[in-house]
Amino acid sequence: MPFPTPSPMSLRAPGAHRANAVHAGAWWLWALGLATAASRTTNPLLLGLLVAVAGYVVAARRTDAPWARSYGAFLKLGLAVLVIRLVFSVVLGSPIPGTRLLWTMPEVPLPGWAQGIRIGGRVTAEQLVFALYDGAKLATLLVCLGAANALANPARLLKSLPGALYEVGVAVVVAMTFAPGMVADVVRLRTARRLRGRPTGGVRSVLQIGLPVLESALERSVALAASMDARGYGRAAPVTPLVRHTTTVLTLGGLLAVCAGAYALLGAEGGSYGPLLVLVGVVAALAGLRLGGRRSVRTRYRPDRWGARAWLVAGSGAAVAALMVRAAGYDPEGLHPGVVPLTAPGLPLWPALSVLVGLVPAFVAPVPEESA
Repeated sequence: MPFPTPSPMSLRAPGAHRANAVHAGAWWLWALGLATAASRTTNPLLLGLLVAVAGYVVAARRTDAPWARSYGAFLKLGLAVLVIRLVFSVVLGSPIPGTRLLWTMPEVPLPGWAQGIRIGGRVTAEQLVFALYDGAKLATLLVCLGAANALANPARLLKSLPGALYEVGVAVVVAMTFAPGMVADVVRLRTARRLRGRPTGGVRSVLQIGLPVLESALERSVALAASMDARGYGRAAPVTPLVRHTTTVLTLGGLLAVCAGAYALLGAEGGSYGPLLVLVGVVAALAGLRLGGRRSVRTRYRPDRWGARAWLVAGSGAAVAALMVRAAGYDPEGLHPGVVPLTAPGLPLWPALSVLVGLVPAFVAPVPEESA
């Protein structure tokens, strides 16, 4: 009996709705995996490929929500960081020795206690290329975080936080939504002034617009505080001193172990014990957060599910990070092209294929309604 041939529509990812939406934490794990891969290389071709992968996934799976528009802002921030890094290299110099002199700037004489620091002087092609590689890595890290901000719903991420971090998460979400509210008030007031034939520029106009904006922000803050107090925000269940002390030790110890492991992973000699420290730290921190959640008395309505698609999204980011860390062992020259002597960077095959694994969310995550 022949098997039915699946139609092209059955092979596509389904339309996004409440029941099948990818967990917000999965998007952050995917983005952190890309950021980890970016931290392991200074090859501009690989960094550009990471930016392209993140941008494609954002373009394919972001919604029209306000937070989904933050990716462009992170792109601009990354370009600004790259330009600032180049300017600092030109003005403050660089420890990278170079033979290809581009130009010479007037050098400012400094006192004896400022040995090792210079302002102005020689500018070589090697130092500019080194600054370009270094700035591109930091810019790529920012772009990866911007992709997470554009894809993960902050309100749903707040609901998924452990009970011990609920109050901190609420404060962060309120702080993140405060600025967009003020921007909307400014736009509304400027439009109203134009309709009345009043100027919108100048110091006087800024003051006349700023005072109502601050007053509106204060009113929203008071209303928010009243609503949170009415819902019992800040209540905590009693726990024993042993649980409190154990929670503190596990949480702080786990975070310190994660920091030490991350520092080891970023270094050249910590590849053997760095992953173990990170794993132990994550387990200890999760155990501490689990114990700390006993003080939370809140309930969750319709909690987000971590389904198969969330595992695929998070796993693709983790795979990119793991494969890039592995590539640092067998192809260090491809991940870190030489600057002295100055050579053109090449695109290593296997690390590039590893980065392409990050495209999995663009095919398995549910399609937003406007793109379905």
